[in-house]
Amino acid sequence: MMAKPYDVAIVGGGIVGLATALALNELDPALKLALLEKESGVARHQTGHNSGVIHAGIYYKPGSYKARLCVEGVRLMTAFCDASGIPYRRCGKVIVAINEEELPRLESLYERGRANGVPGLEMIDAARLREIEPHAGALRAIYSPNTSIVDFAQVGQTIADRLLGRGVEILTRARVHRIRRVDGSILLESEREPVTARNIINCGGLYADAIARLMDIRPNLRIIPFRGEFYVLRPGCNLVRGLIYPVPDPQFPFLGVHFTPRIQGGVEAGPNAVLAFALEGYRMRDIHVAEALGMIAYPGFWSMVGRYWRTGLYEFYRSLSRRAFVTALQRLVPELQPSDVSRGGSGVRAQGVSPDGTLVDDFSIVEIPNAIHVLNAPSPAATASLAIGRHIAGLASRSFDLGK
Repeated sequence: MMAKPYDVAIVGGGIVGLATALALNELDPALKLALLEKESGVARHQTGHNSGVIHAGIYYKPGSYKARLCVEGVRLMTAFCDASGIPYRRCGKVIVAINEEELPRLESLYERGRANGVPGLEMIDAARLREIEPHAGALRAIYSPNTSIVDFAQVGQTIADRLLGRGVEILTRARVHRIRRVDGSILLESEREPVTARNIINCGGLYADAIARLMDIRPNLRIIPFRGEFYVLRPGCNLVRGLIYPVPDPQFPFLGVHFTPRIQGGVEAGPNAVLAFALEGYRMRDIHVAEALGMIAYPGFWSMVGRYWRTGLYEFYRSLSRRAFVTALQRLVPELQPSDVSRGGSGVRAQGVSPDGTLVDDFSIVEIPNAIHVLNAPSPAATASLAIGRHIAGLASRSFDLGK
């Protein structure tokens, strides 16, 4: 079959790939863009299975991709929602220190948030916390009044609709299985007709490292999937008003189980961070043998296990034990009872792991001739997506010779 030519092909129809296509289209509406997505629609995985929080930018190392792009991403995301009529809610967030040992980490987190330019941030005492969250128990807390919630799947679909209206082609059911350089172009073969492009942008999410390997690139990380499982509070349980988070473990790039109101209604509790044995392992029984073998053959996997095995075992135990999960939640809201929660859904986080077993903490964006690879984009990538898209479009405009 004759391959249809494009200026840029984007692999991955999650919110980062969609935002990148939007930024490129806004940069030059004449560009011929194709977005290839393996599912029957966009935003089906990380975008559609996260907690829906528009993160303010508190946690991230000043100067990092996450810090810069998250704070800018909040502004862009809320403006996009306002312009598109997408509902979001500023429900506010507290990060609570339960004991004296957590107070120095809370103070460091507060200073980090201020350094990142997070607006409206306050350090509050227990009395002020009770005014905001009457049932939360803590010595002190950080209050972020502008933290919001949204349905990121709706955001993704709205971007997709806008792209289609502007002539961008979104090719669904197009799992890319081969990429070759042919006669100065890049040929992408998928379940659909082949596509050629002068340039490629890899926003493959859980499969980003696999897409890179199709281009004979050996990225300095591997995606390891972590399942995040949620409980939901029963209707009528009024113990939570807004977002309630613990002080995170600085050695682990997950935020700990927390309470999250949903824009659709109700409150979720979680997620945990359980090692999954399939890239789309939304259930404990989901095991993909080839993916699991590839994961355990990676030296960084065993280095990671050596670093975090105690934490990993606890996460597995808490996944299996409702009581252990509730006990963790009771640190934040002591009045919560096991009867107040029931099992909810789950998501999978694509976490980059270095060869030495380090969990890659920042976004990882790698440029090679005619290609940009987004190799690590976990939370807050949904919040930051529009800013990430603009950043990638800027890289592309300099390195791809677009418009020539």
